[in-house]
Amino acid sequence: MLESLHVKNLALIDEQEVTFSPGMNILTGETGAGKSIIIGSINLALGAKADKDYIRTGAEYALVELVFSLNQKQQEEIKKMELPVEEDGTLLLQRKIMAGRSICKVNGESVSSGQLKMLSGSLIDMYGQHEHHSLLKGTKHRELLDDYAGNMVDKYKRQLKELYGAYKKTEEEISLNCKDEITRKREMDLLSFEVNELEAAALTPGEDERLENSYRKMVNARKIKESIFLVHGLTGYEEEGSAGEALGRALRELKNAAGYDEAAQDLAEQLEDIEHLLGDFNRALADYQESLDFDGEEFAQIEERLNIINHLKGKYGNTIEEIQVVLEKKNQRLEQLLNFNDYLDKLESKREEQKHQIIELCKKISSCRVKAAEALSGKLKEALIDLNFIDVVFEIVVEPEPDQFSEDGYDKIEFFISTNPGEMPKPLQQIASGGELSRIMLAFKTVFADQEETETLVFDEIDTGISGKTAWKVSEKLGKLSSDHQVICITHLPQIAAMADAHFLIEKQVRDDRTVTRIEALDQEKSLAELARLLGSGSVTEAVLMNAREMKELAAKTK
Repeated sequence: MLESLHVKNLALIDEQEVTFSPGMNILTGETGAGKSIIIGSINLALGAKADKDYIRTGAEYALVELVFSLNQKQQEEIKKMELPVEEDGTLLLQRKIMAGRSICKVNGESVSSGQLKMLSGSLIDMYGQHEHHSLLKGTKHRELLDDYAGNMVDKYKRQLKELYGAYKKTEEEISLNCKDEITRKREMDLLSFEVNELEAAALTPGEDERLENSYRKMVNARKIKESIFLVHGLTGYEEEGSAGEALGRALRELKNAAGYDEAAQDLAEQLEDIEHLLGDFNRALADYQESLDFDGEEFAQIEERLNIINHLKGKYGNTIEEIQVVLEKKNQRLEQLLNFNDYLDKLESKREEQKHQIIELCKKISSCRVKAAEALSGKLKEALIDLNFIDVVFEIVVEPEPDQFSEDGYDKIEFFISTNPGEMPKPLQQIASGGELSRIMLAFKTVFADQEETETLVFDEIDTGISGKTAWKVSEKLGKLSSDHQVICITHLPQIAAMADAHFLIEKQVRDDRTVTRIEALDQEKSLAELARLLGSGSVTEAVLMNAREMKELAAKTK
């Protein structure tokens, strides 16, 4: 769950820290006090897009930190992402926002904002102010149903995505080859020229390196010869003062000394070995010197061959190996064009086989969706009744459209609802009001919360468009939800605020001629006073406090 939030230099917040509790955490305050900043800061810490305008005026940076305590499954999931987790399950997320960039860290290790977003799904389920409007989109209907179906659909959809990608490539290949005869003939002529050019060159792997070494040797032969001639003289026996001449004289002297002392014989033998090595080296040097002689015709041939190779490299690839791969592909393409009708027939047969496989996968996905739709609609109906939809009918219609398949399948999925007895269910977007959409989305959240491991649920003004008895029903639903999950909820309704296990007041203040947003954890007495304000009383009278107290007691009984 989310243990704490620390915010510094963000918008109107100079520095604030909030410690959350298990159960229901309620945030209230006047309109414009900055409640949305709290939700926004959580989103920022979880990888949402950052902007320098978030930085408080006059500050160099903004900082948001979240501390989570993780359950075992969350720890395992985060370790799979190769992100660090403390032994006690603590997870610290940090986001430092500066002009032009931001720094994200997980337990002190730098990560990308993309990694934070990937991480967020395991930590928090966020419900934004206007998220219920997404229920008006058909794509959202499919997304919600598939999320509920889970592994039933996921495996098939992964297979479908791969197969659909291959199918689209085949279609693209067919489209590229459906050219007129003149265009095809022009391509064949060009390919024939290129294949002939490459085959005539008869390149062999490593040839370029061998030729370049020979060419370099020939170009620098004169300099090499000068050096070898000098070395040969210095190490030979002909020039006065050369190594060979000096070594021979030294050996003769040492052999003379050995005639007087046998101990010098070993030294003489060692020096004799050295003389033999020098002689071998000198002969090898002479052979190498002779190899530097070449005629101009040989040089011209190597130069011409290198020019051909470099010309082909400029057109077809950086290495001979790459050029040979290109030649193979061009030969294959030329063969396709020479036998074009057969080639096109094979492509079309391949496409039809892929399409058949796609349709079969779509059938399996559709079957899974129909089963999931029946189960989900039943659970949603129960949840909606709890939310004061008394005579509600909720249906999820899965309609196959085989000619409209995609990587998501071929189903058109639509939510139908009737909230009035005797009325036929109609598409959700035709009849649902804003308050109804808000409750329907809450119903989805509660159903999904029962099957998911996400411990923390955040609701930003779930009370849009509701009041009275319906508000109590929503409050009761959130209260029951908070018995198994940590709930953080921004609200304007006293019915929902009465459910608080921890109550926070968000308000604006002026300090040193500057506006700041302040967050205060309320004790029982202050929480009652805030409930009285939410009840609409201009002044906190004993009667209003009594009403607030009764509301708290009623909320406690329903939890």
